[in-house]
Amino acid sequence: MGSYSAGKGQDGEVDGAVGGMEASMAKESGAWLFKEEPEHYSFADLQRDGGTLWTGVTNNLALQNLRKVKKGDRVLYYHTGKEKAVVGEMRVVSDPVPDPEDGSSRRVAVRVEPVRRLLAPVTLAQIKEDPDLADWELVRLPRLSVVPVNRVQWDRVEELSRGQA
Repeated sequence: MGSYSAGKGQDGEVDGAVGGMEASMAKESGAWLFKEEPEHYSFADLQRDGGTLWTGVTNNLALQNLRKVKKGDRVLYYHTGKEKAVVGEMRVVSDPVPDPEDGSSRRVAVRVEPVRRLLAPVTLAQIKEDPDLADWELVRLPRLSVVPVNRVQWDRVEELSRGQA
């Protein structure tokens, strides 16, 4: 399978250094959230393909986060656009490699495979309303396409997906 460009255009204008506790917890736990426009490449597309090379990340902060992603890390798949919801889980199956779409060698990419679709999507509205999730970078930096996830956040998303308030 050739590489597929996932992640393009989702970085927006956020820039700066990786933020403290959340990034360090993600580094320790190996948990992330990647965003993608479902019309561009949906979780169903990932399941159909069996995996993809996650390319096209251009924002500096998102790239700093992506460089910390390691083989074996868990990733929540978030649909942007009209849906705005966490819909599935992926597993990273390669350490970061140079993004083949980048001639400057500044960008990186990782190979991911689907693990499972969540029982129910967890919407951004649910996330914003939840006190355990309200200060997550997903909420605070909404244009960031690669977001660290700590254990509390991951577990809470799982609970919300199972309908546990």
